[in-house]
Amino acid sequence: MRFFLQVLLFFPIVICAQEYQKTDVIIIGGGASGTMAAIQSARLGVSTLVVEETPWLGGMLTAAGVSAIDGNHKMPSGLWGEFRDQLYAYYGGPEAVETGWVSNTLFEPSVGNSILQKMVAAEPNIKVLFNTKWIAVEKMDSGWKVKIKGKDAKVKTIESKVLIDATELGDVMAYLKVPYYLGMDSKELTKEPFALDKSNDIVQDLTYVVTLKDFGKGTDKTIKKPKNYDKAEFAGCCDVSDPATLLKDNNDCFKMLTYGRLPNNKFMINWPKKGNDIYLNIIEKTPEERALLLEDAKQMTLRFVYYIQHELGFKNLGIDYTEYPTKDGFPMIPYHRESRRLKAKSLFALQHVMTPYDTPEAYYKTGVAVGDYTIDHHHYKYGNAPEIDFVKIRVPSYNVPMGSLVPQDYDGLIVAEKSIGVTNIVNGATRLQPVVLGIGQAAGVLAALSVQQNVLPSDVSIRDVQNTLLDNKAYIMPFIDVPNTDPHFKILQQIGATGILKGVGVPYKWANQTWFYPEREISEYELMQGLRLYYPALKSNWNASGAALTVDACINLLNDIGVHLTVDKVKSILINENINKQIIKNTILSRREVSILLEDLLHVFEKDIDYNGDLR
Repeated sequence: MRFFLQVLLFFPIVICAQEYQKTDVIIIGGGASGTMAAIQSARLGVSTLVVEETPWLGGMLTAAGVSAIDGNHKMPSGLWGEFRDQLYAYYGGPEAVETGWVSNTLFEPSVGNSILQKMVAAEPNIKVLFNTKWIAVEKMDSGWKVKIKGKDAKVKTIESKVLIDATELGDVMAYLKVPYYLGMDSKELTKEPFALDKSNDIVQDLTYVVTLKDFGKGTDKTIKKPKNYDKAEFAGCCDVSDPATLLKDNNDCFKMLTYGRLPNNKFMINWPKKGNDIYLNIIEKTPEERALLLEDAKQMTLRFVYYIQHELGFKNLGIDYTEYPTKDGFPMIPYHRESRRLKAKSLFALQHVMTPYDTPEAYYKTGVAVGDYTIDHHHYKYGNAPEIDFVKIRVPSYNVPMGSLVPQDYDGLIVAEKSIGVTNIVNGATRLQPVVLGIGQAAGVLAALSVQQNVLPSDVSIRDVQNTLLDNKAYIMPFIDVPNTDPHFKILQQIGATGILKGVGVPYKWANQTWFYPEREISEYELMQGLRLYYPALKSNWNASGAALTVDACINLLNDIGVHLTVDKVKSILINENINKQIIKNTILSRREVSILLEDLLHVFEKDIDYNGDLR
């Protein structure tokens, strides 16, 4: 009898263990940001569970087939750089992935998925539930409760301390009724000069990408003529002129195709001008309604494929039915360029990108991810979308503020992917893959620190998140001339994020720039202006000249704020950082050297800041 009772007591425990799990962090969505968040969170020692609807990781990078990385080629930040290094190792170096002209890094979606699966499998603190849907989310005093359903159709429950919404369209925050924006914004909301007078719900075109393969000369892989095919729909698709650089090179059909040429003679078909973009605003639809409408997107792509084969004569290019684990040869999900956008602690607007040092909110001080791609919107297929000439919005590179990941008035949730707190206009830049990867890495850091410190994500120190990102070789400032291999990378990034020494932004083609110029001199006046941000007493000191800063002038300025400094002390600090040069009173200091001195003597970066970048 005792044995029988023991058995009865034992089995409910086993069943409960199967149906009920606990973890530190739950990430809903194993896309670009969700995967990076999981890896980073796990590497910080936090148990992490990912709920992913498909059998793949990577989202738009892989499961949507957009395997051409746009931007951040010279800023391989953190996990993005690590992923790229893995691609280099697989294919045989940088040149092996420079196969198409849209990007410096192109790869087969299946290879990208394999690499991400390998990166995740190397982390013992990660568990991924593939082919699994979330069906309900509940906020509790202790954290979160998420109900999920896998292939076996059983409903299971998971509890966690922190939840990350990394879905493609911000579905979790919508389910929770967290406030968000959708569509094109008004000037009244964003204060952007290019914004519309009145908002609307128009989003960017989406694309159902497909991967073609060159089956060789003489082969005919032409598909069956799709329904409603009309060749006039794609007339003019071979226009490959570049609006960003004003270069005209029209009517080159082969060049149009090589836009997204992948390794191993494959082609990413993701062409905007008279191609397979389509306007479908499915964001507020049910899953069933979305699936039905997305068939229209697939048909658009099939018509374009038939046009390429039948009208342009590329019969040798056929759908690669082996690229994805699907029967129809399509990726598992479409490429969404836009989703819901969180009403966040920080609304990242165009002015914060164009003139980051001149806005009331010093969001640049709170940066957690960087991007250099220009403002790029797709509205070709809507028909009569309100006119905003996005190509003429010229911006430098930028960083995304941490407050864009945190809801304004809703605790415990972190939002990632394309659903962060940015304006519709700025979403045209932050939607790009390396930025979304960086957002994911930042979300993973924020979640892990929240768990470890036993505080809400909104109460985690911004500087703690930034320091952790820097320790993991991620950029918080978009300095193109300070690579993460620089021996003083962390120091220069930290000083840049204080605003004491500022970068210089340059709008440049499709890869915008911000330069720190670490080897250049700095003027006495420039340093004094920077120090005033933290030492207001300097406001009455107008003794600083526009002359290049010497050791003696630096000593005098720092003495004014109570730092006792000598020539020998300057020499000692710089030698300790492997700066070996003659140091005398008249020696002119570089921005690198001044950064080293400031970090060693003032520790300004350690001063806590709020979401606006102001000192707490």
